[in-house]
Amino acid sequence: MHRAENRPRLLQAMIDAFGQSDLRKKILLTLGLLVVFRFVAHVPVPGVNLDAMRDLLESGQGVGPLLGMLDLFSGGAMRNLSIAAMGVYPYITAMIIMQLLVPVVPRLSALAREGEAGRAKINQYTHWLTVPMAALQGYGQLLLLEREGIISGIGLSGGDLLPTAAMVAGMTAGTLFLVWLGELITEYGIGNGISIIIFGGIVAGLPEMIGRGYLAKSAIQGYWPLVVFCLLALAIVATIVIFTEAHRRIPVQHARSIFRGGRMYRQSGSTHIPLRVNSAGMIPLIFAMALMILPGTVASYFVGPGGGGIAGFIVDLFTATSWFYWAMYGLLVLGFAFFYTMIIFQQQNLAETLQRQGAFVPGIRPGHHTEQYLNRVITRITWGGALFLAMIAVSPFIVQNITDIRVLTLSSMGLLIMVGVALDTMRQLESQLLMRRYEGFIR
Repeated sequence: MHRAENRPRLLQAMIDAFGQSDLRKKILLTLGLLVVFRFVAHVPVPGVNLDAMRDLLESGQGVGPLLGMLDLFSGGAMRNLSIAAMGVYPYITAMIIMQLLVPVVPRLSALAREGEAGRAKINQYTHWLTVPMAALQGYGQLLLLEREGIISGIGLSGGDLLPTAAMVAGMTAGTLFLVWLGELITEYGIGNGISIIIFGGIVAGLPEMIGRGYLAKSAIQGYWPLVVFCLLALAIVATIVIFTEAHRRIPVQHARSIFRGGRMYRQSGSTHIPLRVNSAGMIPLIFAMALMILPGTVASYFVGPGGGGIAGFIVDLFTATSWFYWAMYGLLVLGFAFFYTMIIFQQQNLAETLQRQGAFVPGIRPGHHTEQYLNRVITRITWGGALFLAMIAVSPFIVQNITDIRVLTLSSMGLLIMVGVALDTMRQLESQLLMRRYEGFIR
């Protein structure tokens, strides 16, 4: 017993989790489905020049950044151009579209106010939208890859469309299969399944990145740049943890009626509403990345053999190595952080919910005045979250210029995803342990 008390909290909590049969089954199921995902990520689409594909991803030119972002969400499946090459990105795109449509379409707004049943219906619409999004994205990727010489002789520009249809169908089915695996994890495992799938893919690529850094030490003049690179990466991770957990607590008073001894008594209580500093998560980075990739991708179609002209200038301007690219990227992230946060916050209708439940913010009149107060608070704290996201967005450029390391890339989205998913999974596992009167991961 004394030995168990001297164990570290994390180790003891893991032992406690595996000591419970139901939690052990959930953890093992989650790990098993991740293994299935990794097997699917290595089932290739036929007729692909994998060497040319990897060179394109590492070049950072043309459609390389776009494919690199998709490679991140697919956990390296894009690098192998497997049937899971699109990952769950079409599903994420469908989710974002539905979230933007909810406040605009009256039918969807009504469904959002119907509680769990309405959310289930919106989720069903999201799944339906995922199918055409995956098919269109898969076909668009094949067109881009054929132009870059990655795929040839499959009938994309000819009359034989059967191989193309088979490839698009296979990639669409791969995306839907990953979404299904994610939902199995959400229902029967630990954590949010879609996030866990993305997290597993990013973690699977870490050993290769570390190996590239070790093998390339001679190209970066020894170990010190690598040490500085790792220290900066740890500092960024610590900053992400702080801002991910940071929130502003809004005190709330509520009253309830209790019948006791044939008489009615009114009791008052207090709680709080946690408003997160970074309510938008990584969505602003996805929006900004998509917009920054678009001009260079379109202009690359019009670049002549010499690479000059206006099209060549635009391609150079929107290359991930230029300061203009990163400055615009940071500004777009800043703007999208406010845009997306306000949309999500308005959908929550906190002031209306508080008034309906008989609760109020002390010193603020219910209804319209509470709504104005909450809007002012969320606007002020979103400045902190937006500046944080902008800093994280441009951190790869800053780290690269400080360390002069070009062979390694610090992915801002990858770090945000890994830290966020890890914290969320630990929090869910903690709640499972606390229900069984065990001490969890987080105090």
